[in-house]
Amino acid sequence: MVAVIQRVRKASVTIDNEQFSSIANGLLVLLGVSFSDTDEDVKWMVQKIANLRIFSDSEMKMNLSLKDINGEVLVVSQFTLLANTKKGNRPSFTEAAKQDLAIPLYEMFIKRIQTHLNNEVKTGKFGADMKVELLNDGPVTIILDSKQNSDERS
Repeated sequence: MVAVIQRVRKASVTIDNEQFSSIANGLLVLLGVSFSDTDEDVKWMVQKIANLRIFSDSEMKMNLSLKDINGEVLVVSQFTLLANTKKGNRPSFTEAAKQDLAIPLYEMFIKRIQTHLNNEVKTGKFGADMKVELLNDGPVTIILDSKQNSDERS
């Protein structure tokens, strides 16, 4: 599971020229699900994103988590995060999960982060052609890969 998280002042998703969802202060999470992802990848990703200390404290140090600031979350599915560009100029998406696996893990991620944060999570629409707009704060952008954590998902 791969996520690109961006600390935002605001973010929104538009589908068919209508705003589908929006958030204020918090995180935009672009989430890619791999064919090898499991429940453990979801658990690790939720814990990491909810507790990552990337919001400023009173001394302007990145010392607060999403939970600490009661921030909002907008989750957008994005299979292109799993693109393989090693050969040629056309990306291959063979690492991306098919919908029968990706949708349940995507939905599990949303439910778990919502429960973990005790806060409503906004989303895009899986598989839709979405326009994502954001005002990056910082800018702070971090890439997380559940397969690259070295502590067996600790």
